[in-house]
Amino acid sequence: MAGFIDIACNFTHESFKHNLEEVIKNAEQEDVEKFVLLCASLTDLDPIKLIQNKAPEKYFISAGIHPHHATEIVEINYDNLLKKLKSINPHAIGETGLDYFRNISPPDIQKKSFRMHIEIAKELGLPLYLHQRDAHSDFIRIIKERRINFPKFVVHCFTGTQKELDDYLELDAYIGLTGWICDAKRNIDLRQSIKNIPIEKMMIETDSPYLIPKNLINKPKKNINEPKYLPHIANEICEFTGYELEELKLATSNNAINFFS
Repeated sequence: MAGFIDIACNFTHESFKHNLEEVIKNAEQEDVEKFVLLCASLTDLDPIKLIQNKAPEKYFISAGIHPHHATEIVEINYDNLLKKLKSINPHAIGETGLDYFRNISPPDIQKKSFRMHIEIAKELGLPLYLHQRDAHSDFIRIIKERRINFPKFVVHCFTGTQKELDDYLELDAYIGLTGWICDAKRNIDLRQSIKNIPIEKMMIETDSPYLIPKNLINKPKKNINEPKYLPHIANEICEFTGYELEELKLATSNNAINFFS
């Protein structure tokens, strides 16, 4: 039987600098067998490739610039960005998109970066790994502007409303769900909307080391999230959708394999 696949692992984060092998081992003991290495900045490209090279069978990798770091494109043109992202032979382009929550990068630069990544994904024939926070209208508009030959894409870490979910599913998106659903106080809308995500469009993720599930009985020191908690998130999803755990595991793993392969 296939194991779980965690589609969001920020393993270049400082939290995993000294214990990544232990983190992977602990996850595998919980039946998490494969991981997607997320790229947030061009500085992540080389470290991601080093991690993957140690055990290529365990990892899919993304290549891109998170909207928080979108200012990196100011010093680079399309051809150079294409060359850099292509250099690590990624399975997806991203994490890219829009994040207006703090506007760590100016929105206009975020939009430019997002559009560049879309065209690179088209050119390379790769799927898009997308991030959106507090920017839904612009996010959808940019996707629709470039809808011709648009790649398959996943909206990672979905925390939105039913209306936002409807917009994504109408565009044939995959939806990534995190431990955010484990916070009952903040996620009434999310807990309702996930019931309407077709299982063939669903993937699951920890976004480790971020987004530790709030309802863990034994929380780790410093609240560092790890892939070993993915089954906990999966159980929570099953509670709200009615799926059996093995059914959810098989479907989401197959979705991830088909998407990133």
